[in-house]
Amino acid sequence: MRISVASDSLDGVASQVITELERRGHTVTLYGALAENDPPDWAWCCSAAARDVAEGKADQAVVCCWTGTGASIAANKVPGVRAALCVDAQTAEGARKWNDANVLALSLRLTSPQLLVEILDAWFATAPSSDPTDQRNIAHIAELER
Repeated sequence: MRISVASDSLDGVASQVITELERRGHTVTLYGALAENDPPDWAWCCSAAARDVAEGKADQAVVCCWTGTGASIAANKVPGVRAALCVDAQTAEGARKWNDANVLALSLRLTSPQLLVEILDAWFATAPSSDPTDQRNIAHIAELER
């Protein structure tokens, strides 16, 4: 899978996100503090990673900042992106299942190395729901972007 990754700093698990994704066989494109000569500002780097998803250059993205809030806000401003700030595996599973989230937002402050592994395990193990109610909600989100 092609995954764009952005972080506004190298704090916490920022570098481990790359290591974990590559260990799982994914191809990563880096933004912000993770990329050489790229502006590290959260609004710019996280929206750039999200834009890759919206434009089909990436299948998914992982965006990070100190709290994860700014990263998720910036990503969610890109039409076609459904970014979810996930602080545990259950939230990641629900975001993929019920919300068909295509961008994972993480807090560099709260996410430990072990928690990162658990969140990524749940994220990649969960497919979007085919339940009509869930599908109707996702379609409504897309309508709101118009």
